[in-house]
Amino acid sequence: MLLGTVLVLFLLGTGPASAHAALRSADPADGSVVETSPRSITLTFTESVGLLDDSFRVLDPDNQRVRTDKPEHAQDSSDTVSVTFPEKLGTGTFTVAWRVVSEDSHPVSGAFTFSVGEPSATRATLPTTATENPATDGLYNIGRDLAYIGAALLIGTAAFVALCRPPDRRPLRVLLLAGGWALAGSTVFLFALRGPYEAGTGPADMFDPSGLTRTLSSRPGLALLARLALLAAAAVLLLRQSRRERPSRAALATGGALAVGLALTWAAAEHASAGLQVPAAMTSSVLHLLAMAVWLGGLPALLILLHRASVPARVVTRFSRLAGASVTVLVVTGVYQSWRGLGSWAALTDTTYGRLLLAKLAAVALLLVAGAWSRQTLRKGTTVRVQTATPTETRVPEPVSALAGGTPDTAVSRPAPEPERETPETAGPQSPAALPLTPAEDAHRRALRRSVLAEVAVSVVVLLLTTILTGTLPGRAAAEAATAEQTAGLPVASVTTIPFDAGLGARGTVQVTLDPGRVGSNSVQAVVYGTDGGFVSIPELRLSFSLPSQDIGPLDAKLTDRGGYWAADGLNLPIPGTWEMKATVRVTDVDQVSETKPVRIVR
Repeated sequence: MLLGTVLVLFLLGTGPASAHAALRSADPADGSVVETSPRSITLTFTESVGLLDDSFRVLDPDNQRVRTDKPEHAQDSSDTVSVTFPEKLGTGTFTVAWRVVSEDSHPVSGAFTFSVGEPSATRATLPTTATENPATDGLYNIGRDLAYIGAALLIGTAAFVALCRPPDRRPLRVLLLAGGWALAGSTVFLFALRGPYEAGTGPADMFDPSGLTRTLSSRPGLALLARLALLAAAAVLLLRQSRRERPSRAALATGGALAVGLALTWAAAEHASAGLQVPAAMTSSVLHLLAMAVWLGGLPALLILLHRASVPARVVTRFSRLAGASVTVLVVTGVYQSWRGLGSWAALTDTTYGRLLLAKLAAVALLLVAGAWSRQTLRKGTTVRVQTATPTETRVPEPVSALAGGTPDTAVSRPAPEPERETPETAGPQSPAALPLTPAEDAHRRALRRSVLAEVAVSVVVLLLTTILTGTLPGRAAAEAATAEQTAGLPVASVTTIPFDAGLGARGTVQVTLDPGRVGSNSVQAVVYGTDGGFVSIPELRLSFSLPSQDIGPLDAKLTDRGGYWAADGLNLPIPGTWEMKATVRVTDVDQVSETKPVRIVR
């Protein structure tokens, strides 16, 4: 039902939006050949981007870095950046590697080439720093996981204490402390790791003063600092309320404001802060996170209470209603955010974001099933205890759902029609002792405890998938990025490497580039490399294409030697499919070898 609701909302249509920046255009354009050395390189993105100290790396044909000035934004345009050259470039093919931070705080990077005068036979090899650092990415994701878990424990347990009002709050203090320390520690960790995460460097750079300074002036860094300040205020509030029997209205209002503020520190630095309908998306993100925390964070609190001899019926009832309201908010905001992130039916299965969303929906559905299990357990006779100041009150069988959110049908039996009296919210010496449970009641309580434990386990999976989703390129943005790449002429060519061995030590590889690698006219460029990775000159190279399924070919590419590399223009591949590309390499006047490799041609 939840998945169906998400899909139905796609019928509302799509609109332009992005959540990660995509390169819209480049000057010089990718693959272009300019007659004279350009004075600068200009990149235009689909949204505002932030610059790093090393946002541009320009490499010459000999793989040496070209000296450039400091990159800057164009005047009155935060989505356009440029870097100038203090001196003229030489001739040949130059490689440009770029890395910026998109408006939603995620770093994005890419590379392209352009040539001055004419293409060169050799091209630069991008350094490993042009890609993400696996260790930094892994540690950053762990920090985000801990932050979500800490927020759920802190906000969920505080909401459980304030709204469900259990008589004995002492067992729940460990959850408040664990949530607060986990959130505070992960926030400090993320702040320190933010610099290398943006730059794509190793974790050791988290102590680099320049990276910490840059984080201090960035929006994600300011959001993390605001989170720490809000946590300090929340700690003061919890300490002041720890000895009160019941929080005052002012305390409840202050706690609610702090919870909203904490949720805003995520919304202000994630997908909701960029793209389509930002105000509505920010509001939806805050409500979604708070509902998640109240629901999933309240489950461990309920589980701890179920380990005790008895649980007041009104506590379970209140949490049931609170969970029901949370589920409603999660469905409404989740549907909106899914539509905003996906943008099309195809993105649900064709993008990583869509597949992760399906996995999260499956986990949420499993969580609802676990909640139904809890409800069924209670219907079979689970006994909870109504504790009041009157020790003669009897046990109350109450079929309530700790998760699914339905309003319980309460059957209460009392020795006299006296109004129920509230129990003081702290368990002190004056609190009445609970009556011992019968064996049947204790068995039912343990069954309920197992079902709630299952809910807690699944909720951890939901939180982990949520963390991964917030760091994944949304389907709508992926579609826009692909469109922007095609418009900008970014690398969409097909590159195939064919190894060969002609005997007597004549071994190497042929790198064949088909541009654009689609149906119709293609340009072909082939470079032969030796075993040491260096360029090799050979007497002849022939290239042909066949499509056996349609009985087409072989089509000769008619390569010509262009001074160190082989090329051809106007190779027509008329039908999409998996073609067989045959390369014949002649290494001497009498020795040659032929190798075949499949190449996919799309429409």
